Amino acid sequence: MAAKICVTLRSGPLVSLTTRSWQPSMSLQANSLPCICQLSSKPKPLVTDFKTSPHQKVLTVEGEYGTKSFEELQEKTREALRKSSNYDPTATMKLIDTIQRLGIGYHFEEEITQQLERFSDWDDAAGEGDLFVKALRFRLLRHNGLPASTDVFRKFINKEGKLKESVTKDTWGMLSLYEASYLATGDEYILLQAMELTRTQLIHQSMSFAYPKYRRRIAQALALPRHLRMQRTEAGNYINEYSREWNQKKSLVQLAKLDFNMVQSLHQIELTEIKRWSKHLGLVEKLGFGRDRPLECFLWTVGIFPEPYYSNYRIELAKSIALLYIIDDIFDTYGSLNDLVLFTNAIRRWDLGAMEQIPEYMKICYMALYNTTNEISYRILKEQGWYAVPQLKRTWIDIFETQLAEAKWFSEGYVPTQEQYLTNGVTTVGAYMALVHAFCLMGQGITKETLAMMDPYPNLFSCSGKIFRLWDDLGTAKEEQERGDVASSLECYMREETISCEEEARKHIRQRIRSLWVELNGMLAAPAALPASIVNASLNLARTAQVVYQHGDDCNVASVNDHVKTLFYNPIN
Repeated sequence: MAAKICVTLRSGPLVSLTTRSWQPSMSLQANSLPCICQLSSKPKPLVTDFKTSPHQKVLTVEGEYGTKSFEELQEKTREALRKSSNYDPTATMKLIDTIQRLGIGYHFEEEITQQLERFSDWDDAAGEGDLFVKALRFRLLRHNGLPASTDVFRKFINKEGKLKESVTKDTWGMLSLYEASYLATGDEYILLQAMELTRTQLIHQSMSFAYPKYRRRIAQALALPRHLRMQRTEAGNYINEYSREWNQKKSLVQLAKLDFNMVQSLHQIELTEIKRWSKHLGLVEKLGFGRDRPLECFLWTVGIFPEPYYSNYRIELAKSIALLYIIDDIFDTYGSLNDLVLFTNAIRRWDLGAMEQIPEYMKICYMALYNTTNEISYRILKEQGWYAVPQLKRTWIDIFETQLAEAKWFSEGYVPTQEQYLTNGVTTVGAYMALVHAFCLMGQGITKETLAMMDPYPNLFSCSGKIFRLWDDLGTAKEEQERGDVASSLECYMREETISCEEEARKHIRQRIRSLWVELNGMLAAPAALPASIVNASLNLARTAQVVYQHGDDCNVASVNDHVKTLFYNPIN
């Protein structure tokens, strides 16, 4: 049953939008607090239905083919997906790839899954010799969690381990293979080999293209392959790119633009709630120090939970991330070592009576963390029927203990080994906290067995968290040093290897991140003990880390402020 959602665009009239995925249960007045709707089989978002405009209209778009509603555009795309594979499987794969890149795949999850399951049984002899198609099929299947074999690529590599001459003349086939290679696992040597071979060829061939858009397309892939891109930023960028293509499907462009602006409006509502919570909490004002970055906190959650129906979870996780920033500041710059020991002991007890032994400013933070975590747990209990406090509080106790370890290292002038630092740093950076909270909030696949997998934390979380930690170091090493933080992975590596060149250390860290992605891909390809939703959230955490921190490593890429403006405030015309 389709559900109707009404949102107010930032600078426009009330609009009404219909999707299958969203199921609001109640509406709100413009000046009321957002509601938290009860979960069913799929999460239901924070939904608003403002009654302030006398000109409520169904969201539509006007073009050369007349006026179409959002529902009509959806249905047209759905029908195209249903019918296309009967005539041209390659066209169907291209259509699915386009839909997912435009950020509208969540509307057509059922149709896309049905088509991809058909392609997973596809005879590998089909499309004989067509590297583009085989690589596209492999990437789509692997990206969407379906089995995909690399054996189909063997015939494109000669006995000397190089690309066959016919392949080097197929630029788009090589580009497709290059994109697919970034989903390789550790034992898929043929794809790992193809990554370097195609990269070298593409760098050379991109220089020969007369048309700037072809050179740009290759340059974008070489700079950041699709598998590593944050979903919402990719949607915004690709909508602009695809709308300029000569062979674009106009209905897809129209649907994607309307959807992007609608989701942006939802994000503005979510941001309002997060800012209201932060102002009501007043933690930074009461403490007189600490980072107050609600937009950055929210950007993290949009990266981890890109689908609109995860609205509630973005809000709750943003609160926890905001508290983590404050706690990090207390440990790094404000608290004395003796006070930090008391603070950690109090958190271990997880009892309000434990506050008696800690300084006043820590009591405020303790109370905020205790109440927020219990409120999140209460929501989980109310909506899903199970008690999450043991899982959630454990992540915070671990953060305090590892933060205290770093504070002692700094106090003693001790520089840890790379592995000591990274093992500890995955926890201090908040990776386990974010992913355990995500797992509990989503509530999918919660059993005694999967909850037991949270202790110790699964390797999936550790691998994603290491990528997060290393990108954090690349982006903030200088800033952290100025704040008096412990040595980062850069300093640890330089000390262990007795080198003085920071750029060499950065190169090593980037390569370490690449190796971790190969390991992370192995968990995407292997039969999963954890549900797909948390596997995807783990990959998304790693992707978002690059978006948040890469500007600190390379000033030529977009900054957090750039992404915030694009995703939350600048609609697509």
